[in-house]
Amino acid sequence: MCQIVIYLRKTSSELVSENTFRLNNTYHQFEVIRLWEQPTERFLSIPGLLPFAVLSQTNDPTMVLTQVAKAVEAISVGVAHRRHRQLQRNIAAASGLLAGLVLNKNVISKILRSEIMRESVIYQQILEEGEAKDEAKGKAETTRKLALNLLRIGMSLDQIAQVTELSLEQIQVLQQEIQNS
Repeated sequence: MCQIVIYLRKTSSELVSENTFRLNNTYHQFEVIRLWEQPTERFLSIPGLLPFAVLSQTNDPTMVLTQVAKAVEAISVGVAHRRHRQLQRNIAAASGLLAGLVLNKNVISKILRSEIMRESVIYQQILEEGEAKDEAKGKAETTRKLALNLLRIGMSLDQIAQVTELSLEQIQVLQQEIQNS
């Protein structure tokens, strides 16, 4: 078995030079790849490696991301149209994600077409997770406001707990908020 550790960002940590790990009775030896030491050209010739190019050995990550964007646009030869579009979307999204480690979002959005990234399954998953989080926050805030209103009209703590599904402790905290304001 070949084990490899890949470091994405340049660091002064001594760990980037270690290639062994021992824990109790286990011993691991692994190859270490520090992306910032790898030649950029190595990543530009294989579509699956394009997202890592911006993290490679370069003084101009913006220029490298521009090269990546051109390479993503060029993906089409010998691939069915639907598969080629999906591959482009996923590589563009992954490239944008990793570029965020070394470039700001304005630079990334100017270089990579946002519409192609939005169609990526990776982007869609991140978006769905954010929407679910926002929905949960909205529900929690609505429940909190309902509990506060019920407290203000004098409903019992037990009844509020039944209606809102909040714990008695949570309702007591809200009751304290009302008394302190």
